[in-house]
Amino acid sequence: MSAHCQLTGAQPGFGNRVSHSHRRTSRRFDPNIQRKRYWLPSEGRHVRLTLSARAIKTVDAIGVEAAVARIRARGVKV
Repeated sequence: MSAHCQLTGAQPGFGNRVSHSHRRTSRRFDPNIQRKRYWLPSEGRHVRLTLSARAIKTVDAIGVEAAVARIRARGVKV
């Protein structure tokens, strides 16, 4: 599963690990990605979405219909 949110578009950020001696090595900051299944009443089926934890809270606030509409507006197939 790629670390990419379908709703917000959150993806890994990159930076450096800095040790006590101040040596720098590459690291990546992954978003908290979860796979969640929602019932989509308008289509009479379940949809499985790959969402960040922040996006799950957004879906709870705006509803699954509006969230799927936003995902489709971004050009992602649901």
